[in-house]
Amino acid sequence: MFDIEYKGGNTIVVTTKKATLAIDPKQSVVGLKDLVIKDAVQLATEERFVVPAGEYRLLLEGPGEYEASDFSIRGIPATRHIDADDSLPLSTMYRIEVGGVTIAVLGNIAPKLSEDQLEGIGVVDVVILPVGGGGYTLDATSAASIVRQIDPKVVIPVHYADAALKYEVPQDTLETFTKELGAPTEEVAKYKVKSASAVPEVLTTVIVARS
Repeated sequence: MFDIEYKGGNTIVVTTKKATLAIDPKQSVVGLKDLVIKDAVQLATEERFVVPAGEYRLLLEGPGEYEASDFSIRGIPATRHIDADDSLPLSTMYRIEVGGVTIAVLGNIAPKLSEDQLEGIGVVDVVILPVGGGGYTLDATSAASIVRQIDPKVVIPVHYADAALKYEVPQDTLETFTKELGAPTEEVAKYKVKSASAVPEVLTTVIVARS
């Protein structure tokens, strides 16, 4: 039904038979070449993660309700981890519905979600969130706490220590998060979801290899 690929940093690609959604494809922020996928839909959690040129057919950014091919998307405003609590929200979390499965993509958000934000995210099957910390994004403890609040079936961690990437600040290891959450883990090259019923019943950390 769809595949989830991890490209490093915050970059995720969700692909169905008919469409591709590229999330935060500006990989030059972590020392890689920006990701451009012809005719794909680009989804950005922050303006600075947008690839401004190239062959993307559509850019979705910010709060709102969107329909793009196989994807139904809701953007929810959020404060970034690096901003003051009372600053204007400069980040966007997303709830994505595809093939009867719901995915939450959180981005580099502050560690406390409001009741309105939790309601906007709603019940989801999969949560994708950064876990590297360093004062730049969610750390292992904050990420695990948010996962427990949302209560998904699958969590896919991103934005953690990787020798091949050049982060703005040092990031914690993936193992720091998996130990903190304490859920069973599964390692895959791609996370393939064949049907809504195929999603695990018990919370599972799915480690998707960077490709």
